[in-house]
Amino acid sequence: MSTDQGVDSGNSVSKGEENDLKKEAQKRTPFSKFKKVNSHFKSPLQVPESPKVSPEEEVAELQKKKEQLDSEITQLEEEGCRVEELDQHIDKLHEYNDIKDIGQSLLGRIAALRGTTTRDLYAHFGLELDD
Repeated sequence: MSTDQGVDSGNSVSKGEENDLKKEAQKRTPFSKFKKVNSHFKSPLQVPESPKVSPEEEVAELQKKKEQLDSEITQLEEEGCRVEELDQHIDKLHEYNDIKDIGQSLLGRIAALRGTTTRDLYAHFGLELDD
């Protein structure tokens, strides 16, 4: 026996009222005029759909880019740049940035202890803000 066949379960709510209650329950706030909880989310960051490219076109494009990069590498090597030398420069830049971060952290702590700003400490220690 189906429960939809006029069986009185003691509820005095009609089908129409029941549907209205279900709709209200799905809203974010009862009795509000805003969207339902189950509505689709539309992200504020919209990613434009890129045109569909066939795998063959994508491979050709990547090969073209590889050739361009290879020619740039060849040109840099002809100008005297070596990969090992560039790796050393990159390592030194990482070390410099680590040391600079530690220095700025220390200046921030000193400024907090003295109750001043790091800008004032830069002037006190003869540092430029661009350092």
